[in-house]
Amino acid sequence: MDNIVSCQGVSKVFGTGELAVHALRRVDLEIMPGDFATLAGPSGSGKTTLLNMIGALDKPTDGRISIQGQTLSDLSKAQLSELRLNRVGFVFQAFNLIPVLSASENVEFVLELQGCDAGERRDRARVALKEVGLEGMEDRRPSALSGGQQQRVAVARALVSRPGIVLADEPTANLDSKSAMELVDLMARLNGDLGITFVIGTHDPNVMKRSKRHIEMIDGKIKNDKIS
Repeated sequence: MDNIVSCQGVSKVFGTGELAVHALRRVDLEIMPGDFATLAGPSGSGKTTLLNMIGALDKPTDGRISIQGQTLSDLSKAQLSELRLNRVGFVFQAFNLIPVLSASENVEFVLELQGCDAGERRDRARVALKEVGLEGMEDRRPSALSGGQQQRVAVARALVSRPGIVLADEPTANLDSKSAMELVDLMARLNGDLGITFVIGTHDPNVMKRSKRHIEMIDGKIKNDKIS
């Protein structure tokens, strides 16, 4: 089975000289189709930096990253933008919804960037919102949704482009415990029923309990990588 993500000797250094911070230190990692993996570790362990590298939001100082067989360092800026748009879904801690757009319009925005026509955008957004339990709320703006519902819109937006992998950085951090558990259950169901690959950076023990693969980071290195 081919991997979705391959990281080989990935290092990231911020700053130079005495001020240099080694955020990642020669990380080797493969993410396989269907993984439901958590990246866990204390603040400063390198979780967010590694997610940013995998999502082509930043470049490593050293090492090689491939997404579905394409080496990121071989791609132009335009090709990297296309890869982020079409192959990687993102769920952020702060939701990052556009406040003046409805739930459906927020989800459709990705499809508009992909060049889908209006009818297809509406249909696919409606299906995606139904998959995350927001049927009937398509026309609500973010201000009319709870935090948990807003994060579900963000998950629908990440899924609607049919990416190879979804990267989530502390997706439950701004949610109350009930909403957080509902979101974890949702992502686990999408993984189990639809085979969507998730890599989740988290401090949340409930997310870790539900994951199939536990990747523990410390000081920019992978300390443990276990399948449950």
